[in-house]
Amino acid sequence: MQDGLVGWPPELAERYRRAGYWTGHGLTASAQTWGEPDATALIDGPVRITHADLVALADGLAENLAARGLSRGDTVLVQLPNCWEFVVLTLACLRLGAAPIMALPAHRRHELRHLAALAGAAAVAVPESFRDFDHQRLGLDLVDEVGCLREVWVVGDHPHPVAVDLRSLISPPADPEAARARLDAGAPAGSDVAVFLLSGGTTGVPKIIPRTHDDYGYNIRRTAQLSGTDSSSVYLVALPAGHNFPLGCPGILGTLASGGTVVMARSPEPRSCFELIAEHGVTHSAVVPAVAQRWLDELSGPAASSLPDLSSLRVLQVGGSRMPVESARRVRPVLGATLQQAFGMAEGLCNFTRLDDPDEVICETQGRPMCPDDEIRIVDETDTPVEPGSAGLLLTRGPYTLRGYFRAPEHNDRAFTADGWYRTGDVVHVHPSGNLVVEGRTKDVIVRGGEKISAEEVENLVYLGVPEVARVAAVGTPDPRLGERVAVAVVARPGAAPTLESVREALQRLECAAFKLPEQLELLDALPLTPVGKIDKNRLRADLARRARARAQTCEETLR
Repeated sequence: MQDGLVGWPPELAERYRRAGYWTGHGLTASAQTWGEPDATALIDGPVRITHADLVALADGLAENLAARGLSRGDTVLVQLPNCWEFVVLTLACLRLGAAPIMALPAHRRHELRHLAALAGAAAVAVPESFRDFDHQRLGLDLVDEVGCLREVWVVGDHPHPVAVDLRSLISPPADPEAARARLDAGAPAGSDVAVFLLSGGTTGVPKIIPRTHDDYGYNIRRTAQLSGTDSSSVYLVALPAGHNFPLGCPGILGTLASGGTVVMARSPEPRSCFELIAEHGVTHSAVVPAVAQRWLDELSGPAASSLPDLSSLRVLQVGGSRMPVESARRVRPVLGATLQQAFGMAEGLCNFTRLDDPDEVICETQGRPMCPDDEIRIVDETDTPVEPGSAGLLLTRGPYTLRGYFRAPEHNDRAFTADGWYRTGDVVHVHPSGNLVVEGRTKDVIVRGGEKISAEEVENLVYLGVPEVARVAAVGTPDPRLGERVAVAVVARPGAAPTLESVREALQRLECAAFKLPEQLELLDALPLTPVGKIDKNRLRADLARRARARAQTCEETLR
């Protein structure tokens, strides 16, 4: 695995160690001291697990996986929904030094096959089924198709005879002290990869982001501090658990490491989340702007008086894309919680508004870097710093920001400067408070409900699956519920007339994630071009948004 990693320069690594950001230890090295042994660590429906039992279950699973041949340095493709088994498996992998690749339940063969092969995954963990999709069958097919995959670990009531029932491996060790000694003896180093996160990159399938025990350990500790997370905290996992935001900012890992309680939600749907908040006294949660808007609308709707009591909620983190200022201003009066805006990336840099910032700063900005050694530059297209207060491209580097994607040398040449600055693709300016304000992005990415989708990948899928298309361009257009939706402009081949339905069906046959399917299609005679002959995505985005508005207005007038 080491052949695909890009490390920090030795002098910077030493500086980060001296500053105390990096400890040199594995993330779970002190897990037995995270919380009071009898305090509740994890809640998933009727399942309640104490801190002591969670450590024992993770150690027991780690030992059982080791007996099946998994070892330090291996990788595991994890595609589980929000469930207690996800947490135990993640902790077991961290304990063993086998890095989980955090796939999403929405991913399909198109994405999973690539990720497993690139990272050399030894096994894939899937639910038996989820939202009417047979993940177990897909996992078994992947083992047949990808040479490195040896096993499918299934969470469900009816595992296939050749699959491994993951729950049957989750049990405390017969001799906890002996198991702990064995695991401690082979524990990962701080410089080992802890988790592989996925990018929302601009080119092709997701890039793999290696996060080490050192850098991700700092990430969860510092975000816990900034969000006021401690042993009294109860964190609701409303977003998919494999995302960086609910996993480690501070999310699941930060809450557990602080001695708090994690509550798993199956979806961010308002009613079910509100019931969990009231039932378990949830104090913290993290959502994307589209989800926050749905929560606020539900609380302001005609049935608001019948909703559960949400007074326990202290902090609502919102990130993934920029939250409209008018929505941000509603959080405290409507929800009763402090809004904490978060602007960050799985690649590293995290910016947060502070809990004691003035309301106007919390509502109008996306925060400031969390670490004193986070370096940022705001530059123009030639990498020249812009005038103070002007908008520009954000570059960054620091003790928890990657220096290169995993096994992606050509992409790294474009994504990083020669001296290690990461090109985030975000356009920002500095607010008078010193916080950053996100104005947009230069990367060709569609942000749909918090999921970052490569426009190029959607275009490639259309070219691959729809031969009637001569040219295609994908962009994001505004959506009141999701923030953006996937729109495609198509120039058809002579005599052809592809429809939205036919394009969606073609992409479904390619087995890509459903959130990448186009939701708007416009047939054009030609795509708009810039003076140098490139597709003018800005003009196209505005044109498709205008067409969508006009169509919606026509529908409203018809209904009247």
